[in-house]
Amino acid sequence: MNDKQMDKENKKDIAGAESVQRKDSVSGEKENALHELLFDYSRDEDKSKQTAHFKEALKSLSELSEKSEATDYYSLRTKKTAAEEKKEALLGLFFDYSEDEDKSEQTAHFKQALKSLSELADTPEVADYYEEVGRVVGLGDGIVLVRGLAHCMLNEMLLFENGEIGLALNLNRQSIGVVILGDYTHIEAGHMVRRSGKLLQVPVGEGFLGRVVNPLAEPLDGKGKIESKTARPVEFPAPDVMARQSVDRPLQTGVTAIDALIPIGRGQRELIIGDRKTGKTTLALDTIIRQRDEGVICVYVAIGQKESSVKEAIGILEAYGALDHTIVVMAAAGDSTALQYLAPYAGCAMAEYFMYRGQDVLIVYDDLTKHAVAYRELSLLLKRPPGREAYPGDVFYLHSRLLERAACLSGASGGGSLTALPIIETQYGDVSAYIPTNVISITDGQIFLDADLFKDGQRPAVSVGVSVSRVGGAAQVKAMKQVAGSLRLDLAQYRELREFTKFGTDFDDETAKRLKTGEIFMDLLVQKPHQLFSAGEEILFLYAGQQGFFDEVPAEDIFKWRRKISAHFKEQYGELLDRLAAGEKLEGDLEKEAAEGLNCVFKPLETMPYPDAVSGLESS
Repeated sequence: MNDKQMDKENKKDIAGAESVQRKDSVSGEKENALHELLFDYSRDEDKSKQTAHFKEALKSLSELSEKSEATDYYSLRTKKTAAEEKKEALLGLFFDYSEDEDKSEQTAHFKQALKSLSELADTPEVADYYEEVGRVVGLGDGIVLVRGLAHCMLNEMLLFENGEIGLALNLNRQSIGVVILGDYTHIEAGHMVRRSGKLLQVPVGEGFLGRVVNPLAEPLDGKGKIESKTARPVEFPAPDVMARQSVDRPLQTGVTAIDALIPIGRGQRELIIGDRKTGKTTLALDTIIRQRDEGVICVYVAIGQKESSVKEAIGILEAYGALDHTIVVMAAAGDSTALQYLAPYAGCAMAEYFMYRGQDVLIVYDDLTKHAVAYRELSLLLKRPPGREAYPGDVFYLHSRLLERAACLSGASGGGSLTALPIIETQYGDVSAYIPTNVISITDGQIFLDADLFKDGQRPAVSVGVSVSRVGGAAQVKAMKQVAGSLRLDLAQYRELREFTKFGTDFDDETAKRLKTGEIFMDLLVQKPHQLFSAGEEILFLYAGQQGFFDEVPAEDIFKWRRKISAHFKEQYGELLDRLAAGEKLEGDLEKEAAEGLNCVFKPLETMPYPDAVSGLESS
């Protein structure tokens, strides 16, 4: 090689180095601005906004058209759905011109590209001609690392080239941590990943009632495809303070112990907590069954449960005619951790569809302990720093943002309500563990099911001392407040007396009477699974216990006599039951009618202490 050739090569290298330096020296602000203009506009769902945004991008590109570095600031991709001719034209204009070594030719080529883009600027489909694309750089255990999506949003749906959908959970400087919501075994390093420009959402609507679906709203019951024209984001802001109103309407459970002592209101968040196998799911299912005739839509979310257990629960709902007004969202123990994490949010989105249309909705999360475990697993795989019990630092926010979406909306906001019954499993009755204390502090009260009471045959095994409803009497009908007003205190005194008498100490007649009354009320609160009562019937049972009608009834026969009261009043005093359930006080003629009916039922026992009118309850 002669000196002239060497000189030419050296000059080429120097020119190339200068070009690189020139590219590196370009203002970072311009680069960021162009990225914002060229890619972020895809967030605008309105086509007119997209077109305006695109025109603004064209203007900025025009200012750079005379500079040789102009090509360093945009990256255009064409979708497979674009017309073949347009695809080829765009590819030619935006990629092939880099082969032109002459800068003047590059500039001319770039101006031609701008002209072609200008012709598309007034078409609403302009967004269909470019998108941001990334690549898979790492994967394992359902987690995928993606690079190249600089403008990805948190919780955005990402589309993989094999058809799977991912959820962006970690937004790092160099890469994005994506959770795969399907089968991740066919995803490989180097696969193309595209942004959807949308946050994760699920289909919702009336068609889901009576169906069993997974957290992606795909049917699992074999009854065919579910038609839906509406979708809601799985993550949605909770209603603000001004959109809410106080909780003052009861949500009847049909379980006397709950409706009398721990009332639940529509729009409330009441935690059901207890050890394994203490009747938590049974209590939740009973509440769903009770809404059959109340016009309340129900959503049952099964998280990490055995498929056989969920199938049994569905069978119970179907047997009692409650499945028709219920949506079952299932992420079983055998499903991916990502689906278990997503399940309660998807179920809440389906429930919110009805709430924002002015309807009353009940949602059961069974259970949030397994949900927290699933989130812990995802967080550790995403390399988030562990905290107490290896849970991530935002595990409180995990459940607070979910449960805050339960609300009683004001009339101006539609007047609907969403009542949440989260379930938490404890270990050996320890309510001071991390997850239980978190959820207790978020909710408006808790129903604690005691394992010892369960073993003693108290069903439901509600511990009155630990259980509480912060809504209280505001969510009870007036007659129930009358007959149950002092019941909690009476039962607490009874338990203290019972513990005291275990020492064999002598006690007077008054103490013996109080012990007898306490035993009667404990038996009145015993109830078989799925054997539910109306509000009027529950009021009559407690009223009869207060007035001494059950004093001569053996403990093992109390439930049978309650059935007799129920059958007699349904047949002879149906209007009375309706008036009590509607909120009338048990006084005056209504009280006389109730006493008369009870006397007729208990006549064979000759336990009629008040044959005419009983002493009024006005003072209670």
